[in-house]
Amino acid sequence: MRRKHAFVLLLTGVFFLSCAQSRQNKNKFEWGEIAHKPDFSWTENIGSRQLPDSTIIVSANTFGAIADSTVLSTDAIQKAIDSCALSGGGTVTFQPGYYQTGALFIKSRVNLQLDKGVTLIADTNMLSYPEFRSRIAGIEMDWPAAVINIIGEKNASVSGDGTVDCRGKVFWDKYWTMRKEYEAKGLRWIVDYDCKRVRGILVERSSDITLSNFTLMRTGFWGCQILYSDHCTVNGLNINNNIGGHGPSTDGIDIDSSTNILIENCIIDCNDDIICLKAGRDADGLRINRPTENVLIRNCTAHRGAGLITCGSETSGGIRNVLAYDLKAIGTSVVLLLKSAMTRGGTIENIYVTQVEAENVRRIFGADPNWNPKYSYSTLPEIYKNKEIPEHWKVMLTPVTPPEKGFPHFRNIYLSQVKATNVQEFISASGINDSLRLENFYLHAIEAQVQKAGTIRFTQNFNATGVKLEVPTPHSMLLEENAQDNIKIEYVQQNNS
Repeated sequence: MRRKHAFVLLLTGVFFLSCAQSRQNKNKFEWGEIAHKPDFSWTENIGSRQLPDSTIIVSANTFGAIADSTVLSTDAIQKAIDSCALSGGGTVTFQPGYYQTGALFIKSRVNLQLDKGVTLIADTNMLSYPEFRSRIAGIEMDWPAAVINIIGEKNASVSGDGTVDCRGKVFWDKYWTMRKEYEAKGLRWIVDYDCKRVRGILVERSSDITLSNFTLMRTGFWGCQILYSDHCTVNGLNINNNIGGHGPSTDGIDIDSSTNILIENCIIDCNDDIICLKAGRDADGLRINRPTENVLIRNCTAHRGAGLITCGSETSGGIRNVLAYDLKAIGTSVVLLLKSAMTRGGTIENIYVTQVEAENVRRIFGADPNWNPKYSYSTLPEIYKNKEIPEHWKVMLTPVTPPEKGFPHFRNIYLSQVKATNVQEFISASGINDSLRLENFYLHAIEAQVQKAGTIRFTQNFNATGVKLEVPTPHSMLLEENAQDNIKIEYVQQNNS
């Protein structure tokens, strides 16, 4: 009992310490020559505001959960969760061991405690994951449950030093086989939706949710998706989706049309975006029109993955008010990545990323409003026309009207205090044309050892101050069609002796 009280006191202390750290760090940030001081007052009201009561302890083993990886314990664990909720809430615990499970549904006021030595092993049978309507990759459709689900609940948590092993390779292999077949048929744009794969954790339509300290590994699809939710904390997760294969679309953490989110102290290694902010895709995302906003990210480390911090490509509802600092990128593709498509719409704005250390990355900064056309745009091959097609195909094929409603906008982006070594390219940032420029970008106090500088084109008020690039040969950046820019970059030739 004392240990459970200590858990609550520890997390409560972490919460208040986090708020204090937020206040302390605001004065240490440097953004360069900017017109207005940023307003980070919203950071005082982010993250989960409460934790489940620890006075009631329920053992899943007393309900029949068996520490045997060959025995399915889904029903027993769910009964323990439900009983705990009916008793007014508390903590569900396990004896050390390996427990095989299908989809679990955490209820309000319940903490699922995975202590050190406890591992939940996901069943690979799709029948263990009932389908329901959710949002996946930007559109609403029927999709399998995650391994751990918190849906329509308040004040719930998953915590401890244990492990959730999602055993996703069976789904990875399924995807790569389908991908090859679909590309041959001109269906690259829909394969991700037809190939239904199991997410690791889903938090949907919930508030005051805390996920802390456990290891999440080998997820079949996205690692942790927080969808249509408010006041959630993700603290101390270790996500590793590159064990035993190449896991496609195995994002680490996806914040999807959600608000007041705190992500801190996480270590993530995956095949796709590390921490990704999303807000819906194309006509369906514009229909829902719900933003992701007020997100604080700090003290996180990214390893393999597409972007340490990624905004998009699902931008329809808008992504705004993001502060990220004290970050490391080691072998990550891009440090800060903004991406969308010309049918997506929405605005990415007020993004602040600072105090970053990077090594062995492909690029420090990328911005592309017309990202990955083969994936981003839906075109029905002639052979399927005048034939009955699945409902989600119709959703994907719904045009955005008028077309300009689908034009995305990137503005008020700040990246500063970055130190990086062994970088392939400093930047690739391009607007679309004279009327669709990248607006008000500020890069400041960046020192990087790079192979090449990169490209900046079609921008309005693009600023680069205090930027020092160590390059292998005398160098210059490709600058095209930029208006009112203030790009001051110092080039220093690398000493190869």
